[in-house]
Amino acid sequence: MPDFHMDDIRAAVAANVITEAQAARLKVFAESRQGYRAHMPEDDEPFELFKGFAEIFITVGLGMLFSGIMVMSAFFGNYSLVPFVGAALAFGAAFYFTKRRRMNLPSIWLASVFAGNLAVFIGTFLIDPMDLSGLEYAVLYVSIIGMAAMAGWFVLFKLPFSMFLFGLFGLGAALAIAAIISPNVIDFLSLREGLFDLNNQSFFPLATLGFGIATFLLAMFFDMRDPHRVSRFAASGFWLHVLAAVAIVNTVGMSLYSSGQYGLTAAALGLISLIALIIDRRSFLTAGILYMAYLLFAAFEGNGEFGALMTTLLVLGVFITALGTWWASIRAIIMNTLPAFPLKEKLPPYLEKA
Repeated sequence: MPDFHMDDIRAAVAANVITEAQAARLKVFAESRQGYRAHMPEDDEPFELFKGFAEIFITVGLGMLFSGIMVMSAFFGNYSLVPFVGAALAFGAAFYFTKRRRMNLPSIWLASVFAGNLAVFIGTFLIDPMDLSGLEYAVLYVSIIGMAAMAGWFVLFKLPFSMFLFGLFGLGAALAIAAIISPNVIDFLSLREGLFDLNNQSFFPLATLGFGIATFLLAMFFDMRDPHRVSRFAASGFWLHVLAAVAIVNTVGMSLYSSGQYGLTAAALGLISLIALIIDRRSFLTAGILYMAYLLFAAFEGNGEFGALMTTLLVLGVFITALGTWWASIRAIIMNTLPAFPLKEKLPPYLEKA
């Protein structure tokens, strides 16, 4: 009989063969017999966008079907009801493709369609194209309703990707609050003062930084509920980390880099990389690659643009490849070197020194 792996447990949960609670108990039992840390794959950071071409095929079909129904509803009815029809169709279809079949890509597409159409439908009642004086409040109301809707979607359908949409609505709420504090419709529409640069004396980068920190804390809440990354909690944390990394890394990196503080930018990127290794999430490091490239290009610019570009690509390529290859080993060294700190035992396992 072939060996039983953690992927089999995840597949059983996704197929509703066992519940998440049963999967957690089975995992604990297996760990007690064999020792999970000694047998877990070194580079285990599960991520699954779709399970096979069948999901792509179904998603394409759903896109055509929904488009046809929405065009028909616009032809025979009121244009303002089209987004309502789209949201209602997505909600109904999710009961089969998400709740029953647990299909990844169709579920992601349906959640996105629902969120987008819900935002448009509510926005048609709150936003007057001829008078944008209250746009900040309209965006805030749409964002709050969207956050509540996607939180409900997560509870009802247990879809990790809904946390990503929840976070996008949260970003909209943060930017709307920033615009309300500094009321200027033109700045809110164009974000001309800079979305991430704290040096521009704008409330928007403060909003993105605050949003990033809040999203990071929520992601860590999910991660610590599932340090072995078996259930939907870890997958939900992944999507939140993607948003948190973009907000934090871009705000910190752009604010330091634009002011010419290259040394501090490098130090900040080093700290972010260390955090990414500690929490075992590559998304933070991925978000900082662009600023690493900026720093390396500036350092080698004396060799000419072509030389700087060539050297930057080579150095960055070697660094990322090496770090990705020996990620688990490097993380184990760091975690064994660090002293005990609160919640350390709730982070993903690592190979401890004998």
